[in-house]
Formats: sequence, structure tokens, C-alpha cells
Amino acid sequence: MKFNIQILAVLFLFIGCQDKSHLPKKSIRQTITLKKGWTFQKGKFPEAIQANFDDSEWQSVNVPHDWAIYGPFDKEIDKQVIAISQNKETQATEKTGRTGALPYIGEGWYRNTFSLPNLTKEKKVILQFEGAMSEPEVFLNGEKIGEWKYGYAYFYFDISDKVKAKNNTLVVKLNNRPKSSRWYPGAGLYRKVSLIVKNKNHFKHWGTFITTPKVSKDFAKINIKTKVEGHKLKLITRIFDRDGNLVSTNKTNTLFKNEFDQNIAIENPNLWSPDQPYLYSALIELYSGNDLVDQKETKFGIREINFNPEIGFTLNGKITKFKGVCLHHDLGPLGAAVNKSAIKRRLKILKDLGANAIRSSHNMPSFEILELADEMGFMFLAESFDEWKKPKVKNGYNLYFDEYAEKDVVNLVRATRNHPSIVMWSSGNEVPDQWGEKGVKRAKWLQDIFHREDPTRPVTVGMDQVEAVMKNGFGAIIDVPGLNYRVHLYEVAYKTFPQGFLLGSETASTVSSRGVYKFPVEKASMKQYEDYQSSSYDFEYCSWSNLPDEDFILQDDKPWVIGEFVWTGFDYLGEPTPYDEVWPSRSSYFGINDLAGLPKDRYFLYRSRWNTKEETLHVLPHWNWEGREGKTTPVFVYTSYDSAELFVNGKSQGIRTKNDSTPQHRYRLMWMDVKYQPGTLKVVAYDKKDNPVAEKVTKTAGKPDKIVLESDRQTLKANGEDLAFITVSVVDRNGIPCPTANNELNFSVSGEGKFRAVCNGDPTSLDMFHKPNMKLFNGKLVVIVESTEDSGEMKLSINASNLKTTSLNIKTK
Repeated sequence: MKFNIQILAVLFLFIGCQDKSHLPKKSIRQTITLKKGWTFQKGKFPEAIQANFDDSEWQSVNVPHDWAIYGPFDKEIDKQVIAISQNKETQATEKTGRTGALPYIGEGWYRNTFSLPNLTKEKKVILQFEGAMSEPEVFLNGEKIGEWKYGYAYFYFDISDKVKAKNNTLVVKLNNRPKSSRWYPGAGLYRKVSLIVKNKNHFKHWGTFITTPKVSKDFAKINIKTKVEGHKLKLITRIFDRDGNLVSTNKTNTLFKNEFDQNIAIENPNLWSPDQPYLYSALIELYSGNDLVDQKETKFGIREINFNPEIGFTLNGKITKFKGVCLHHDLGPLGAAVNKSAIKRRLKILKDLGANAIRSSHNMPSFEILELADEMGFMFLAESFDEWKKPKVKNGYNLYFDEYAEKDVVNLVRATRNHPSIVMWSSGNEVPDQWGEKGVKRAKWLQDIFHREDPTRPVTVGMDQVEAVMKNGFGAIIDVPGLNYRVHLYEVAYKTFPQGFLLGSETASTVSSRGVYKFPVEKASMKQYEDYQSSSYDFEYCSWSNLPDEDFILQDDKPWVIGEFVWTGFDYLGEPTPYDEVWPSRSSYFGINDLAGLPKDRYFLYRSRWNTKEETLHVLPHWNWEGREGKTTPVFVYTSYDSAELFVNGKSQGIRTKNDSTPQHRYRLMWMDVKYQPGTLKVVAYDKKDNPVAEKVTKTAGKPDKIVLESDRQTLKANGEDLAFITVSVVDRNGIPCPTANNELNFSVSGEGKFRAVCNGDPTSLDMFHKPNMKLFNGKLVVIVESTEDSGEMKLSINASNLKTTSLNIKTK
């Protein structure tokens, strides 16, 4: 099918989120999440596939599970002697924290038992894995039923002929090779494992595809293609609005090659967008004769996307810029193990930032983040690979590309193509195949697979070798040319490529450590300091990258630049540039937020531009500089206002107004010659008529006196996996935050909850996240508590030497 990038009327839905009010009391199909009952052991245990194997000494775990996050950190783990071409390195050097310095390498084994008491020969049983790190081999009742390779891929097996009604033994062997990743990949069954039990007459797995060929404010045409298996079948589809009201019904018994094809009209549709993520629901029922044999409830959103060389990207007819961030899959102190409440917290932070888009870097996203993106309103760039045939790391995806690339793309698209949030696919990131004729053919081959499986969305590639792809035609064939950095080549790339627009598929890579400020304040590339931190004046970047302001200018001044995805929304484990060669750096400095999810100063720089609904007024640095009295200590203000006045102890330091003299002066207010004196910083912001409209005060703090707790949630679900994130800070006796405090704190949880993890955001800390003690990093850290399965209340208590003990209660129900 020919793909027309300029006329892209699109799809919408997502599968698996059931509104049970529309379902009969007795469900026709059953989905069983295999969360409990797992045992785990790291090592080689080939005999573990047998049902009578004794695993009584193994560790009991719940899945999702990441075996490596419990550490310890070790400099020798996956130490790589390599020249990183993406960093423009030409000489190999020792990299100690590249993959997080956590013990992900080696074999790990999982065992579980389950029964299906209602199983009959007329049932179809699917075993689904949403991700297994990595090279999974799966055994059922002593027999190997299949294997996969890519740790980020979704896959499933039909076990109908192998499964029993009682006492099934499921065993999964995983193997992580050294030098198989460029960041922390995690290890284990880090995403859900499920059983889907249905009738022989059924919907095929991931066999529903819903699109909207026509969308307007008055009318939407919904097309639903549903692949089925069985005899004498008919289909009934009912569409419900967000409030549960029936808005349309369609019946058909016309099959073509085992596929139903329905067209359904919705009048005056509510369109899905980041600002209004409206979701409908489709109840699809399959009948054999008069018997209901299968059904599923599907939420979906109606929206239209269009990529046009004249105006760029439009959503529902409105020009829209991607204000996006790149996200790695790890959840900081929780590791790679998926947790929906942890992801939701991140997305709430990004909503406040003003972000409207996410790129899953550099792999298939979890089902959970896509469901939340649909519900909360984020456009999604779903990526697939960091590597094709040519290697970046010795044991990376290059080992599997020939055999698995098509299968992995097919599963990615079929499993997720109905999410309204997904607006683009990405077939690769900075692949070395950008050079040469074979790489161009691979790019075309992969893009054609995406188009075959989903003709409604375009495909991009994150390209860093811009000069090469301009010469060899690689960039010309990609639907949406994505440039990773290389801001100096945007103009020439725009003129060279035929598409008429560019996407900043990866931008900035500015580095900073929360609450750390270095003097003198000056722009620097790959700057290093003795404490292995980076300055939060946001003037430091990498050898291949740039400061945020340079991207802002392109986004604001060039209509053919359709948006950006900043590297990264949150710090992540591994890739500690610019300290790749320095121990104990073991996590990134790139994040707009730190590893604990606490905002860095850079958060407010982006917020001042992206969040157009709320005021931003942020001052840096802190004002505790004992020993710097009388020394130059620049003050920056990130604000949504155009001008502001700075006062030090009541004395005006002058008014600054944003201007075009430099990229930084256009987006920041800067007082470069302020002399430090303890006391009070005050900033007064002015509107366009020079009226004072907002102010912010920062005071010099005294000695730490009291611990302060602030939870993101007051009530948790009593489901054994819901989380609350408690920000812990220290104030002096007057309640002023202490920005340099590094007290060691101890944590305990009683009642219906348990301590889950702690993180202070320090990229050099070797303290383990799961242990109930940690030092503050620049006055803050975050404690994570988890609910039990019983309703009630939990109590978090925190104590430290020379600080007043404090506690916090959280309800569970």
C-alpha cells in the first residue's frame, strides 16, 4: 500500500483496558496475570525445567522483577574498553559505569506453577510476555515451548496443546551477555507475564486494528478490522462514550479471509489530544451461531494527524509542536521492573513541565506507559531498536537482527497500534548502518514493514550522521527525518531532504547535578570536576551536543522544525557522561529531573517555555555560600515573564529583560556580576506593561534542625504494588530549606505498608536503593513506600542524628 505522509488520517485505540460495566457477569475470556508464586535464582540450573526440581532454597519474588537493581554496585561489572563513536571518540578507553555497574550479566532462572481448573479441549491458551531481559527460553511441564532474543520485545506462545488443567510448571531461563548494552538494561522478568484463556472460536491475538479514515468536529468514520478464528461467526460492536452512554452499534456476519471489516459513524465526536485526552470504549462481541464465544472491551480515542511540508505537524487540524522528552525504561531506584504508579508519577511531573510528547528511547515501550499516555494526554514516539546489523556493542541487537527484526517490529505494531497516543514509529536510533548502501536498504526494508502493518503513521529514525545521510539517500527515504543534535546542520538538511520538515528526535544533552553550582560560571563541553558532578547553571554540555537555548531558537523561528525530544526527561542508570571513565559515577547527568524524580533547575527553564497555562518564576543558585562572601556569584532566573528585577538584601541589582543578543539572553534572565552576601535574594517579575506581577524569595538557611515530609499521594490501593513517593527535605529552625544538607537518614515503615526504595539523585552514590538508610544529596531525597494487600494505614518514620524525628501516615484501601 502506498503511504501518503501528507494525508494521514489516523487511528486510535488501545486494547486490554476493560470497563467492566459493559461486560456480562461471567466473562467469556480470562486474563490471568502471573504476578505471585515465582521463585528465582541466578546461575546455571538446566535441571530446573523438571516439575520435581527442588527450588525451596530459591528466592520468592513477584513479577515484574529486576534481579540486578539490588546490587551491589561494582566497578568491574561490564567494564568496557571502547571508543564511543556517538561521543566522537577515536581512542578506546576504560568505561566503568556505562551499564550502571549493577550485576545484570549472567543466567537467571524463574519458576512458577499454575492451574486452570476450567480448562477443556475447546479452549485456546496464550502465554504472553511483555518483556524478558534477555534471550528468554520458556519451558512448560519439562518441555521447551519456545524462545525469543530481544529483551525489550513483546512475544507470546500458543500453549493450548501443552497446558494441563492442574499443576503446570512454567520455567523461564534468561541470559544477559556482557557488552550487550550502552545503558542499564535491567535483568529478569521485568514486565508482566500473562495467560489468556479463550474459546477455540476467538479473536486472534493482537488481531484488532481500529482507524479513523475520516475525522471532523461533526463526524468521525471508524474502521475496525478484526481477525478471528472459528466457524459460523458474526460480530457485534457497540461504542460507548466516556460516561458509558451508547453512541453507536454495528453488526456484521461478512468475513473476508478470516477478518471482519466494520465502518461505524460517530456524530459530533470528542477528539483526543494532549489537552483533552478523551477516550471512547468499544465492546466487541464474537458469536458462533447464537452463542457468545469471545469479547473484549477496548478504549480508544479519535484524532487526526498530518505531516505537511507547508505547515509542519498538525493534530486535529491544529499546528502542534512536539514538546517532548526521551525516556529510558528504568525507573531509577526501582530498576527496570515496571510499576504503573511509578510511571504515572513521572507523567504527572512531565505534565506540570508542559511536555506533550514522549519518545521511548531506544526500545519498545511498556504497555503501562502507553495506557497512561492515552489517559493523561501525551503523544508518543514508539521506538524499536538502538542497533541494526552493524554493532555498537559486541553482543547487542546485531546478533539477532537478521532473524528477529521483522518479527519484533510486527509484534510492536500489532500489540500497540491502537493507542491514540502513538503518532510515530521509530525504526532505529543512531544506527551505524547510516553509512553505506546496505544501511539505506535496511532503512527502507524496516520502514516498509511498519507501513505494511500500519499504513496510518509515519516512521522516523534518529540520525546523528547527518552529513552521511544527506549524501547517500538514507535521510531522503525516511518519512520523518529525525536529527539527533547537529543544530548547525539543520538548515542544510532541510534544504537537502525532500520531506519539507525536520524533527529534533534527540536534543540538548545538557548535563547537570541537582543543587550543584560551579564557579566561574562559563560555557563548557565535557567539563569535569573533582567531585564528579556537573553544574546546575545549565551551561555545560557534551562533545556532540548543545545547550537548550539553541534548540529553542530553531523550534521558535523555523516552522519546518516540528518539535523536539530532549535528552532526557529523567536521569537514568548508566551512561554517566561526562564521567564515563571515572568511578564511582554510575548514572546519567542528562535529566531535566534527577534519578529520584526531583526537578533540577533546568526543569524550570523548559517549563518557562513549555507550560503556557501556569506561571514559572525560578531563581538559582541557592543562597548558602559560606566562604564566598564578596565573591562573584551569578544569579539566573527562569521565568515565563519577559523581565524581572533582582534584589540582594533589599538592594536592587537591576532589571533584566529577555533579548536576542545571545541564545541564553533570549530565554534566561542573568545577573552575572552579583557579589554574594548571606541574607535574602528577591526577584520581582514584571508583565509587558512593567507592572510587578510575581515575586520569589530565597533566604540563607541556618543549621539543619527538622525533617520535612511531602508525599505525592495520601491514599494507596491495597493491592500490594501501589506506591507513594515521599520527598524528604531538611529545614532550619525558622523553616528555611537547607540546600547543602547531607545528613544520613534512617527509615522504617509500620502498619499496612513496607519500605520499597530510596534515592537521593546523586549520580556518584554507591548506597543501595533497597536499604533503609541514605544521605541527603543537597538537602533532599525521595523515599518510596509500597502498600500491602490489606486496607488500613501505614506509618513512615524517619530519624537522624541531631535532627528532630518525624513521621507520616498514608492510608491504604
